[in-house]
Amino acid sequence: MSIEDQIQQTRAVVAALHAELPRWELVVWTAGNVSQRVVVGSAPGPTDLFVIKPSGVTYDELTAESMVVCDLDGNLVDGTRAPSSDTAAHAYVYRHMPSVGGVVHTHSTYATAWAARGEPVPCVLTMMADEFGGDVPIGPFALIGDDSIGRGIVETLQGSRSPAVLMRNHGPFTIGRDAKAAVKAAVMVEEVARTVHIARQLGDTIPIAQADIDSLYARYQNVYGQQPTHTPESDS
Repeated sequence: MSIEDQIQQTRAVVAALHAELPRWELVVWTAGNVSQRVVVGSAPGPTDLFVIKPSGVTYDELTAESMVVCDLDGNLVDGTRAPSSDTAAHAYVYRHMPSVGGVVHTHSTYATAWAARGEPVPCVLTMMADEFGGDVPIGPFALIGDDSIGRGIVETLQGSRSPAVLMRNHGPFTIGRDAKAAVKAAVMVEEVARTVHIARQLGDTIPIAQADIDSLYARYQNVYGQQPTHTPESDS
């Protein structure tokens, strides 16, 4: 597949995934964005490009054609509209975390409420151990407009098992191997933020022991779901 074909395919994927944000009630009006790194073939791997939502465009108006293509410095490469105001943050993540293929930002209500408190969501649910491998961390306060937010995301998530960070006074950013995985993380971080908030209204929550968190995380990441079928030939 040529790079032009891959860009078009990535545009379609990113446009479709934006529809998941209002569907799961993670955004209002034009807030929030999804991006995905452009990958061509299996080698040498990612290009220095990613696709992201244009700034200030309503979700009903988003199409594959309206998505914009940027380089890893956040410069517009292809498209007729200005990129999202969070483009610099996405670009910084892609530059400094080569394994990341997708980035999502929302202002989902409960996750953003924890960000406003500057408080990590504690790992008191097995779902959290599964998905995040521990607490959902808080990142530093940073202003929009340059790569300050991106630096905070990278500094917080490098070395962490969590695919989500709550940037203080701002909201959640999530990462994944591709945009779909990052959107899933955005859905899950809002769900656990809501559940833990409700639990704390009822009384004290019960922490999960670190050894159990590690066991749950390893099982979910390596055993849960449909695993590849091994044949005698593949094992030989």
